[in-house]
Amino acid sequence: MIRKIVTANLAQKCKTLNQLKQIHGHLLKTYLQEYPLAIGPLFSMAATSKNPSFFPYARMIFDNSSHKNTFMYNTMIRGYMQANSPKLAVLCYLDMLNSGFEVNNYTFPPLIKACSILVSFLETTGRLVHTHVVKFGFNDDPFVVCSLIEFYSLIHDMRSARVLFDKTLKRDVVMWTAMIDGYGKMEDVENARVLFEKMPERNAITWSAIMAAYSRVSDFKEVLSLFRQMQEAGTNPNESVLVSVLTACAHLGAVTQGLWVHSYAKRYNLDKNFILATALVDMYSKCGDVESALSVFEGISDKDAGAWNAMICGVAMNGDARKSLELFDSMVKSGTKPTKTTFVAALTTCTHAKMVKEGLKLFEQMSSVYGVEPQREHYACVVDLLARAGRVEEAEKFIEGEMGGLGEGDANVWGALLGACRIYGNVEVGNRVWEKLADMGIADSGIHVLSYNLYKEAGRDMEAKRVRKLISVGRMKKLPGCSVIEVDGAVEEFLAGDTHHPKASEIYKTIDSFSKMANLEQL
Repeated sequence: MIRKIVTANLAQKCKTLNQLKQIHGHLLKTYLQEYPLAIGPLFSMAATSKNPSFFPYARMIFDNSSHKNTFMYNTMIRGYMQANSPKLAVLCYLDMLNSGFEVNNYTFPPLIKACSILVSFLETTGRLVHTHVVKFGFNDDPFVVCSLIEFYSLIHDMRSARVLFDKTLKRDVVMWTAMIDGYGKMEDVENARVLFEKMPERNAITWSAIMAAYSRVSDFKEVLSLFRQMQEAGTNPNESVLVSVLTACAHLGAVTQGLWVHSYAKRYNLDKNFILATALVDMYSKCGDVESALSVFEGISDKDAGAWNAMICGVAMNGDARKSLELFDSMVKSGTKPTKTTFVAALTTCTHAKMVKEGLKLFEQMSSVYGVEPQREHYACVVDLLARAGRVEEAEKFIEGEMGGLGEGDANVWGALLGACRIYGNVEVGNRVWEKLADMGIADSGIHVLSYNLYKEAGRDMEAKRVRKLISVGRMKKLPGCSVIEVDGAVEEFLAGDTHHPKASEIYKTIDSFSKMANLEQL
């Protein structure tokens, strides 16, 4: 036992491969002939070390060992996972079975994790491992069950996950959280919330999971509500919680709460986290405070593509197209490769600034210079770029020539083209687009409203009535307009025509009084 402890301590202190080899050599001379299992601590450290040079040596020890056991196989499975080799982890498990070694509860969690990574290639592997879990009698082990729940959540099979959860008597906070996260990833906030409310205890990761669930369905007001409940419960937020809160603040324009999060992050040195810092850049940008966004951005020491994209988008949405494109150039010069998101941001910038030449050049360089293949959203950006500049005929030709026609587009493409036709009074192109969309049976309310307005403003009442009839027959409803304001840290949302707000009557009276005052001034 003393020898084992000494070996483990020495192994933990290894910083280089030569030091590891020296300790291994010492063991070969002194202990291993009499105590072959004394290699265990050294082997475990080498196999699971974050030092990439150690794992090949651990593999060499394993391959040449004549005294393999369950511990060594389990360690190799973990080691393969540490080395990002999930397929080899599964093969190691199969070799373990073929060699006649018994499995235990430490075998399955990393193995199931490997199946989760391989799920896009072979989903059945994870299900087969589940049968082995049952066969070998580990279906009641909470760590194994939790790993299986995470696997089934990943493949969106929450029914199987729920069966496992309901049958398990020993449910810890990790298992509850895995279920909530699984439902959240499927955007099933109802079931996620039911479990959340039933939990006997919660931690910061649990709060993060439920907030992320509501964030996925864009219920940002509930994200902020949950954050307040979390504070009242006395749970300190982690980085994931703060990112969810900042995302909600960005969408709601709740800059006061965003400032509080930034202050909290600074106080606990969490603002060094580049994901959190990127969320701060996004929040400040969307709330209109570009200077603060730039200040946070410049403080990020190792900027990744996400940080650059957030800043490029942020500057663009606040009207400084030149600065946005300058940031794009700086991103390229820094050695950071632009992504699909980068080009969406840059092309959108050119669109709003009517910088058609620059936008078309960027689109042409996407694949030829930067190796990024254009996706549907990039084609939509080019259509919008041309259409907003009044070049609707070119936009129509681009759709036909580059996108395979209107049938390959979506509401954004059609809307961009029809909206431009209305603005520039190009009824000829607008009519051709409308006829094609009508033949395709498109039931998008926004597209039909645009077409109706185009015909109405052009004095073509017959076509306008036809569109109106289609809207009526199809029972299409236009989504109501929405505005959000923040007052004293509280976020209020208003929908057009909504009468459910507790102070709706007072609000409408105030609006009416403003209208009367405006009319008096005109007189």
